[in-house]
Amino acid sequence: MPAVRVDGIEVAYDRVGQGPPLVLAHGATADARVFRPQAEDLADEFSVVAWDEPGAGRSSDVPPSFTLADYARCLAAVVEDVGLGPAHVLGTSWGGTVVLELYRHHAELVRTLLLVDTYAGWKGSLPAAEVRSRAEGAERMLAVPAEAFAPTMPGLFAGRPPAEAVRLLSVMSADTRAQSMRTQLTVMVEADLRDLLPKIGVPTLLLWGELDARSPVDPVAHQFLEAIPRAMLVVLPGVGHLSNIEAPEPFNRTVREFCRAHS
Repeated sequence: MPAVRVDGIEVAYDRVGQGPPLVLAHGATADARVFRPQAEDLADEFSVVAWDEPGAGRSSDVPPSFTLADYARCLAAVVEDVGLGPAHVLGTSWGGTVVLELYRHHAELVRTLLLVDTYAGWKGSLPAAEVRSRAEGAERMLAVPAEAFAPTMPGLFAGRPPAEAVRLLSVMSADTRAQSMRTQLTVMVEADLRDLLPKIGVPTLLLWGELDARSPVDPVAHQFLEAIPRAMLVVLPGVGHLSNIEAPEPFNRTVREFCRAHS
């Protein structure tokens, strides 16, 4: 298991395959395992790197003071540790917000951006009432006794999720740490990266599930499309928020074609 240390925090990641680097950043209550369908399929053409973000999976806990820039600095260290030059960097949901912040501070490490069912921060993409509702729901979830902590995110799938996806999400959810999740959600509630979007100068793929209820195509994906100069939008029909595990074949095909075109 490769790992890199950043200010005393150990950040673990998986790496498979050969070729141009494709770095994957997961969403909340997940870790590198959520990208198994991508690692298995895309490693024939790319060096696929999936991190466990700080506070998740095999990586170290994060302090309550951890910021979005701190997450981005750790992701930059992973890209540098891989040592293959600028990477295709993909982020799903909350991971896309981290990837945007990576671009803000370390644009030289980014060959292309792949933003998947994501946000310019909750504050930057959602109505204020929705942000308050999500924050209140998170507080209720985090307020339970430790033995009863079972994080859930409603509206992840458009239809009945694949059985294997349910098993995988259950395992990752059981491994989620309450304090790390509190830190992450605190950052997400306040994040607003709208100012960055017009400044993005690399090819950008916006990959969305048509029926994403957590980050709707309209208005969120359209917000990105209008603001990012070199963006293109691909919508996967009949798919929800976790498009990479709900529809891995069209997801992987779209990612492969985009990265191949810009490698």
